[in-house]
Amino acid sequence: MATKAKTKANTKTIPIFVWEGADRNGNRKKGEIQAQNSALAKAQLRRDGISVLKLKPKPKPLFGLGGPRRKPITPLDIAIFSRQLATMMKAGVPLVQSFEIVGNGHENANMSEMILAIKADVEGGNSLTEALRKFPLQFDDLYCNLVQAGEHAGILDGILDKVATYKEKTEALKAKIKKAMGYPIAVIVVAIIVVAILLIFVIPVFDDMFKSFGAALPAPTQFVVDMSKFLQEWWWALLGSIGLFFYVFFYFKKRSAKMREVLDRTVLKMAIIGPIQEKAAIARFARTLQTMFAAGTPLVEALSSVSGAVGNIVFKKAVEQIQQEVSTGTQLNKAMTNTGVFPNMVLQMTAIGEESGALDTMLGKVADFYEAEVDNLVDSLTSLLEPIIMSILGVVIGGIVISMYLPIFMMGNAI
Repeated sequence: MATKAKTKANTKTIPIFVWEGADRNGNRKKGEIQAQNSALAKAQLRRDGISVLKLKPKPKPLFGLGGPRRKPITPLDIAIFSRQLATMMKAGVPLVQSFEIVGNGHENANMSEMILAIKADVEGGNSLTEALRKFPLQFDDLYCNLVQAGEHAGILDGILDKVATYKEKTEALKAKIKKAMGYPIAVIVVAIIVVAILLIFVIPVFDDMFKSFGAALPAPTQFVVDMSKFLQEWWWALLGSIGLFFYVFFYFKKRSAKMREVLDRTVLKMAIIGPIQEKAAIARFARTLQTMFAAGTPLVEALSSVSGAVGNIVFKKAVEQIQQEVSTGTQLNKAMTNTGVFPNMVLQMTAIGEESGALDTMLGKVADFYEAEVDNLVDSLTSLLEPIIMSILGVVIGGIVISMYLPIFMMGNAI
């Protein structure tokens, strides 16, 4: 509860003050400054060589219009922020000034306020790691551990560059997986809507016409008519059942580790989705471990962060087993072999990396290979699913249409 309260306190709106003053040469100046209160604003302006003559809070725009847009902070925002910060630090821009440049220029007000709050913390004497840990939803343990390693080793700019690369590749991998899952789901949802419209609005018109025939309907036609009547009468119960199912499913998925494990194991065994999930988990494992190892993090400590980044409970448990074995002196590739979840190529590359002292390089090559594999599988899956889904849609919708015209055809034959 205390952590949540602290996070909320830090993400609240930071006031903006309008000031007028004179610089060291006596020239009149005016502008805006963002600070927690007027005293801090004046202190910051004095450090910049400004003698403050007037300082007042900036009036809020009418009806909340104007200013940067407020959007949720996404992992992609953090990836872009990391790259901007790394680029400026490599160019020799001081850390605090880098935060000010990025924060004041960001189009997302929530992101801007968070960056400026971190800047204020760093200016107040806290380390960058301490400032970042106050925003655990945006900066996880892995991110903070890497930054801490960079601060301790005096290579923060290099570490931020590695963090930025890691975040960019991780988000690119997530986007590929979402692409693989999103297309079929979108098409299926559209198909369900089309079928529902046919059953609720179109079939009743045919049903009224069939009643005037005064003859028994063919079995396929009667089945479709019965489905239409059921849907018209019980649509609310059907929607409620579907909503309840998804609510219960996600409720227990979020709270039950056993259920998540069963689901993750099931997904890995699926014919098409399974290979994508497996290769994505291996890519995340290799990329995260490479980044941590390159930052100088001890292997056992690095594996602790890796276990939370693989995105699959099966691989998470495997990494935890690896961590236990490595902490007792077992070689990394032997510990990975004992889990039984890593392909032979990954094990051989890891063994070569350990023997040659270039483990981070080999892990980077493994990550590159499996990220490319995920990309190829996603493209193949999209190409494969398009004709399959279209065929299923054609059969379902075409079957409904034929069932409706079947009595008319039969009447024509009788005449």
